[in-house]
Amino acid sequence: MNHHSRPPGRLLFVPVALAVLIAGGWLFYKHGRSVWVARLRPFTGTHSVEGVVRALDETAGVRVREALSRAGVPPRPERLWLLAVKDERRLELWAEKSSGERVRVTTWHVLAESGGEGPKLREGDRQVPEGIYQIEGLNPNSAYHLSLKVGYPNASDKSWAARDGRTRLGGDIFIHGKDVSIGCLAIGDPAIEELFWLAGTVGRDAFQVVIVPTDLRVKPAPRVAVAWAPELYGRLKAELTQFPMP
Repeated sequence: MNHHSRPPGRLLFVPVALAVLIAGGWLFYKHGRSVWVARLRPFTGTHSVEGVVRALDETAGVRVREALSRAGVPPRPERLWLLAVKDERRLELWAEKSSGERVRVTTWHVLAESGGEGPKLREGDRQVPEGIYQIEGLNPNSAYHLSLKVGYPNASDKSWAARDGRTRLGGDIFIHGKDVSIGCLAIGDPAIEELFWLAGTVGRDAFQVVIVPTDLRVKPAPRVAVAWAPELYGRLKAELTQFPMP
């Protein structure tokens, strides 16, 4: 017997363990919430918002500046909107012209989302929220390339939850890259680079995020088993009248 040889079981342990780690990592990436690494990366990542904006200036920045110019919008608009239409899986970028008119600048396809029509009610329900939100922050070290954090829950979400007696509303809703997501809006890497560059250039406070279940300008509001849904959809329909039909 060769005294330098290893038992067969020990020889198999390393490749088996490696396979388990790889499979677990893939499942985490494919099905895990972006919130886990979104929380971890700010402590472990090395990129800054300013550094990412500089690195993207001659690629995504050029594309955004060209789109703004075609729309007749200044290169640093003071007011911007992100209009997300859930059932059509699209995210539109709107800006305010010097005349005060809102104009659509570009549209990005939502590559992945989860849930269905109706507002987000609780943590873990996999729903994309519906309402009017602010951008709370930019994460240059996201597990999903880059991300913008949406300010859910807002004051209305909290008020309705208190009325219903609901707690644990969830949070950590992002617009991010890649093409997988649970409760967030994944728009792919080139699109998130454009959006991140713009938000990092003009500032997150310039943005308002409007998320609707369907285009309430031309379609009826969905019927969902939520007592205050008519109030929510009335507000969203009024907001959508500020966006001219193409």
